[in-house]
Amino acid sequence: MRVHIATDHAGMELSAHLLAHLRGKGYEMVDHGPQVYDAEDDYPAFCIAAAEAVVIDQQSGIDALGIVLGGSGNGEQIAANKVRGVRAALAWNLSTAKLAREHNDANVVAVGGRQHTVEEATEIIEAFLAEPYSNAERHNRRIAKIAEYETTGTIADS
Repeated sequence: MRVHIATDHAGMELSAHLLAHLRGKGYEMVDHGPQVYDAEDDYPAFCIAAAEAVVIDQQSGIDALGIVLGGSGNGEQIAANKVRGVRAALAWNLSTAKLAREHNDANVVAVGGRQHTVEEATEIIEAFLAEPYSNAERHNRRIAKIAEYETTGTIADS
C-alpha cells in the first residue's frame, strides 16, 4: 500500500518516526512535507497535496491512504477534507481509527502529535491502515450521499 503523509511543524517528529517505521512494515511512503522545521509554516498546502495524491492514486487503481499530522490534527483534517473525494477522519484512539475505515471508508487519517505519545499515535495509525472497509449497504448509501453533495451541492432525502 502507498501511504501519503504530511504534517505541520508540531507533527514533524512523529512524521519522521512514521516514515521510517511504516517503511519498515512494507508501506510505500510518500512524504509531502514540510522538509524543514518552521514554527510559522502553513500546513494546508502540505495536507492538501497529500490528500490530492491519495485521490489520484485511488482513481488510478492504486491502493493508497493518507496521514495528516499536526498538534491537534483538527486543522490538518479540515484542510484534507477540502479535496474532492477525500474522507479525512480525526482519530484519537484505536476505536475511532478502526471505525473511520470500517464505517466511513475514510481514506485519510488525521492525528494530533501533541495529543499522544509516539507509541500511541503509531498504534492508532497502524489500526487505521490495517482496517478494511465493511462495504455494508448502509455505509455505501451514506457515503454516496456525501459524495453526491460534494459534487452537486444537493443531497437526496432519506
